[in-house]
Order: sequence, then C-alpha cells, then structure tokens
Amino acid sequence: MVELSVIVPFYNVRPFVTETLRSLRANARAGTEFLLVDDCSTDGTREVLERAERDVPGAVLLRRERNGGLATARNTGLDHARGEYLTFLDGDDWVAPDYFSELHGKAVELDCDFLRTDHVSCTARARTIGRVPHGGRGTPQNPREAILPAGRSTSVDYAFAWAGIYHRRLLDAGLLRFPPGLRTAEDRPWIWRLHREASSFAVVGLLGVFYRRGVASSLTQIGDVRQLDFIRAFDQVVEETARDAEADRLLPKAVRTYCAIIVHHLTSGRFEPQVARELRTLSAAALRRLPRDLLDEALDSMDGDRAARLRALRRRPVRAREVTQVATAPDGRGVGGHGNGEAGIG
Repeated sequence: MVELSVIVPFYNVRPFVTETLRSLRANARAGTEFLLVDDCSTDGTREVLERAERDVPGAVLLRRERNGGLATARNTGLDHARGEYLTFLDGDDWVAPDYFSELHGKAVELDCDFLRTDHVSCTARARTIGRVPHGGRGTPQNPREAILPAGRSTSVDYAFAWAGIYHRRLLDAGLLRFPPGLRTAEDRPWIWRLHREASSFAVVGLLGVFYRRGVASSLTQIGDVRQLDFIRAFDQVVEETARDAEADRLLPKAVRTYCAIIVHHLTSGRFEPQVARELRTLSAAALRRLPRDLLDEALDSMDGDRAARLRALRRRPVRAREVTQVATAPDGRGVGGHGNGEAGIG
C-alpha cells in the first residue's frame, strides 16, 4: 500500500538536482513513492533523474513530451499518484531526513483534509523561517475561517503547495489539480479553492522543507511576460470566490489581495520596459473588472502611496476590448471573468 506520494517537478535544475535527490533518498521508506516529473529538461537534469529512478527507493520517473510549466508538471504527478496522502516538493529545493515520515504522521494523527507547515527559506548562506500566517496550531479547524480577516495576511496568502500534505479525498474531489496554462501564481487559485471547499485543515509547526530563493532560472527572478500570468490567476480567484455562497464575506479579501499583488509587481523594478508597459495596461483593465465598491474599500484600507498608485492606474485609459466580459456576483455586483468561464484573458 502506498501511504504517501511525493510529487517533484524538475525543469533545468542541474546544479541543484543532486541535493534534492539526496534528500529524497534520506526520506525513503516503505509506503512512500517519489514521482519525479521531468518537464523536458535540456541541461542534463533528465539523465540524473534516470539514474535516480534506479538508485532512490520508491522513485518513479515521469517524462513529459512537451514543456508545460510547473502547474502541468504537478498535474502529471497527480495523475500517477497512488498514495493515501500527497505532498509536493520543487526540483531545486530539499527536505530534512525523515521529514516526510513526520509530516505523514501528523496528518494521520490530526485526520484533516490538509495540513500546512512552516518552512526554511534559503538565500545564499542565509536561513530564515517562514511561518504559516495563522494563529491556531495543532488542532483541526474550518479552512474557510482561515481566509479572513481581509486586512491581514492569512493562510491563503501562504500559497506554497509544498508546505503541507493533502488527503487523497481532495484529489478525488477535484480540489488538488492546478489551473493548466498558468506560468506563475498557479498556487493562488489552488490554495483559495482548498480553503473554500475543503472541510478541515490544521497548521503544524514542523520545519523540514528548505526553499531555495534567488535561483536565476526561477520565474520569481525573471522579469518577462510569463510573470503577468498573476493577473489570470487572480481573475480566477475573484471569479470563483464571487460564485461562493459567502461571497459577501470572502470577496473583500480576494479584492484586497489582488490590489496588493498588483502594487507589488508595479514597484518591483524587475520588468523589461515593454513588459512593464503591458503590466500597467493589464493591471488597469483588471481594476476596471473588480466590483467598484469593494475596490474603493480596498484602496481606502491601504497606505497612501500604494493607494495613490492604484487610483492613478484606475484612471488610465483602457480600450474596451481590454476589459473582459463581466460575470455577476450573487448580489449583482460585477466581477472579472469571461462568458466561457475562463478567467483572466484580457
């Protein structure tokens, strides 16, 4: 019986893959499978993974025929997972010895739909602890309540898929798959869906995942057009939350977070000039799609500088075709969306 499936996508991470695989070997035990998904690497990563399939107990190499990005690679792993519980790791990160055994033990003990964990963020030689922004720990709770309050960082803002473990019933219910086609921010609609639709979750103070930051090939370090997929991701968050029975209560958080992420990208300074112009255009259109009253509330709650940037962007002329067809929330307010049900195509 497979108790735990660990899904690990890899794409051109040759400098780090050996350390990642070494940490998996230190976590090998009966009942654990490691699904190594190669997303068409071209730098020698695949050859290392082929050796690992022979050398790491429980390792299964899944070879994609076309590069599809992180969301698609994770979905490939989900398609092949046999475990009662599932978790994730990125191909350039690593875990402490026996971490997965401890994580699985906590999941069985608490018997929730999913658990969230802290992590260690690694930049060069610096190590910092990243905490799940949720106060109650070690006891099962209602995941919907952990979405709020709107004006504070909450569990849905801690979107790392690898910082947790998930019961198979979530996969069977269709809640673990990632939005295909998103090249970044794919975990944002994913974590919101979990918190809206799962029945129970818990937070545990278990450290063991080491998240490597500052990797040159990471999308978080690259200022190209792929980064703009965050708009499609948050359009999906807003559209799906607007259809929720508690949209009046939850939608203000989605709108405020969307605004904060837009400002973050506008002020990051990482984008090439042409991409920066497209960012401003798409962001202006996104603001026009948001419910006006909730947008006003969000801007009023933000500090002066960020609010001023967004108000200026809101006044930016936008061509009609750049503002997508508007879906309707349960109370009649407009939210961003499309007639075909897809989110975020401007």
